[in-house]
Amino acid sequence: MDSATRSSSLLERLSALLVREPEDREQLISLLRSAHQRQLLAADALGIIEGALAASEMSVREVMVPRLQMEVVDIDDSLGEVVARVNTTAHSRFPVIDRDRDNVLGILLAKDLLRVDEKAIFNLRDWLRPAVFIPEFKRLDILLREFRVSRNHMAIVIDEYAGIAGLITIEDVLEQIVG
Repeated sequence: MDSATRSSSLLERLSALLVREPEDREQLISLLRSAHQRQLLAADALGIIEGALAASEMSVREVMVPRLQMEVVDIDDSLGEVVARVNTTAHSRFPVIDRDRDNVLGILLAKDLLRVDEKAIFNLRDWLRPAVFIPEFKRLDILLREFRVSRNHMAIVIDEYAGIAGLITIEDVLEQIVG
């Protein structure tokens, strides 16, 4: 072995001792905060990274809109009632129920109402999209990946007895990450 190879190998070993990879999440966060203090990482970027790391440990239950706070539309509501609900809440998606919050029939997208012919007979069932049901203990990072792949933006959260626990949207997940 020549002296150049020995010195580069010695240099590699010394740098490995000085610059250790983080061994757990706390060390990683500490390293990122140190990079921020040395102005190598912007505060916003640090916040997003910390939010993403936190989201990987959080469950849907911690972020969801609880069942009693869900804004829903009843399948028997008239077009006027549905439009009034959309205007009042300013939400873009609504679970459609059949008289009971445990009986979700599907999801109504507010933008679909723009295509409704006011002269035709309005049947809300014609405008429903399939509802996605997920368990309340699903991790947020997994849900975000599923939202992206399926291009769904809302899921109905069910508890261990298959009852409706609440709902969650992609915006809820992103808000948890970005703040």
